[in-house]
Amino acid sequence: MELLTIILLIIIGILAFLLLKKEKVLGIKTDENKTEEQVKVIESKDYRKNIYDLLNYIPEGIIILDKSKKIIFSNNSANNWFQIKLNENISGYLRNPDLLISIDKAFDGKKVTDFEIEIRNQAVLRLNITIYLDQNNLFFDENSCFLFIRDLTEFYKFQQLKSDFVANVSHELRTPLQSIKMGLETFENNPDIKQNSEANNLLPIMISQSERMENLIRDLLSLSKIELQEHIRPTHEIDLVELIDYVIKTYEKILSKNKIKLIFNKIDNCKIIGDRDKLIEIFTNLIDNSIKYSDKNKEIIITAKKDGDLVIISVADQGIGIPKESIHRITERFFTVDPSKSRSVGGTGLGLAIVKHLVSQHRAEMNINSIENQGTTIDIKFNSL
Repeated sequence: MELLTIILLIIIGILAFLLLKKEKVLGIKTDENKTEEQVKVIESKDYRKNIYDLLNYIPEGIIILDKSKKIIFSNNSANNWFQIKLNENISGYLRNPDLLISIDKAFDGKKVTDFEIEIRNQAVLRLNITIYLDQNNLFFDENSCFLFIRDLTEFYKFQQLKSDFVANVSHELRTPLQSIKMGLETFENNPDIKQNSEANNLLPIMISQSERMENLIRDLLSLSKIELQEHIRPTHEIDLVELIDYVIKTYEKILSKNKIKLIFNKIDNCKIIGDRDKLIEIFTNLIDNSIKYSDKNKEIIITAKKDGDLVIISVADQGIGIPKESIHRITERFFTVDPSKSRSVGGTGLGLAIVKHLVSQHRAEMNINSIENQGTTIDIKFNSL
């Protein structure tokens, strides 16, 4: 559960406890002549002050709005970030159309998910915002909307530094590695060297390992770029059936070589909002993994189906499977169930880590089910158009 949600529940719990206790320190009086359903609660200035003090102790920013989006309270953290003045419209401080639309939805009683925005004032701020509608008038005499704001700017700066470091190192390694690979290929084609039995044994291993290192650097660069763009939502209309057909065609020769049969169960109207190149990368990685970790004469079954507002794509293989205790770690970078098998097929341990981040960028959900020595099924659930 998100930290802000936990804090919100704690605040509401404390407040509910105090209301039930009806202690004098809060300035609450009860008309004893009424039934429990008719209890009249009278709030005093001291009660309101206690509520404000409680909210001011919270390190995250809290802004409370009325239905016209005017600010009726802001805690110390929010004041320090935005220099807020009460009774002004929130749009003067957080200029983001998605935020304003989400506030309207909250007041209409619709469910609103957490989201991140970027604010460019004197400095660039990356903020995570949780919206909560107080329909019970716990804090004010009218329905009010709470914005719980967490500053993620430093976190994203660190992510940027990490990604830049990985990208720079990978780029610097790529050039010398290309030279080494070219040299090894030259040796391999030299007839004099071919007569040397030791060289004949070593060269294929060296070339294979240089290719694996090249794949690793490529995947590291790809993952670094994906992490930086994960917050950017795709905007294009994509037909998943057409896209998966395209990816399958690129693997026809490999499938034939490995004697693996691929079956694609299609449906009509399988459209989502997505990024074509990144969706191709998702299904390329999934199909590639299924081929690498399946024996000959096995099947890979891709199934497209709809479930309400969701489009679900399942990729099921009959490969070596994943032990139950390792499934929760399988999307970690560099984690492999069988390192020797991964090396032998040219795996880098980054394929599913890349898929996880790309699925997250599409605001989709990935579920992995596997039985060791029987196969693995990966379901990806997209919001359909």
